[in-house]
Amino acid sequence: MLERSLGIDELLTATWTELGVGAPTLVAFAQLCSRAWVTGQVATEELSPEAKAILFTAGQRGMLEVKGTNAAYESPSRLLTVFVETADDTRIRFRDSRDVRQNVRFLDGFRQLCARGLVMHHLFHEFTLTPAGFEMAATICPDEIQRLLELGQPCASS
Repeated sequence: MLERSLGIDELLTATWTELGVGAPTLVAFAQLCSRAWVTGQVATEELSPEAKAILFTAGQRGMLEVKGTNAAYESPSRLLTVFVETADDTRIRFRDSRDVRQNVRFLDGFRQLCARGLVMHHLFHEFTLTPAGFEMAATICPDEIQRLLELGQPCASS
C-alpha cells in the first residue's frame, strides 16, 4: 500500500531515516515485549549481570528508554543505549564510551528483560517495567552488580 503512495526515492529516504534512529532494533525489542505480555510465555534464561543492573536501577520509577545519537565523537557513544529514569530530571545511561562489548552486553541485558516479560513497550523508544519486573527488581542484591551499577552514568533528561 505504501509503495503505491510513495515513489521509491521516498521509501528509501524513509527507510534510511528509520535506520538512523535504530528502528529495526527498537521494533525487535517491542515485539519481544509484546509477545511475552500477550502470551504470558517468557524466556527462561538466567538474567545476566547487565540485565540485573538495569532492572535494579529501574526498580523505583520503572521508566526505561533505548536511544542512540549519531552526533557523538567516539563510536561506542553513537550506539543504542539503555537509559533508566531515576528522578524527574535525571537518567542513568548504561554505556561505556570506550568499550563496545560492554555496551552490547547492556543491550543484550535489555533484550533479556523484554523476553522474560519484565519490560513492556509503550511508544517509540519508551518502555516500563511490568508488575513482574517491579517485583523482581526488588529482589536484586546491589552488591553482586556493583561494578556494573558504577558504569551507569547520570545524565540530564533529553
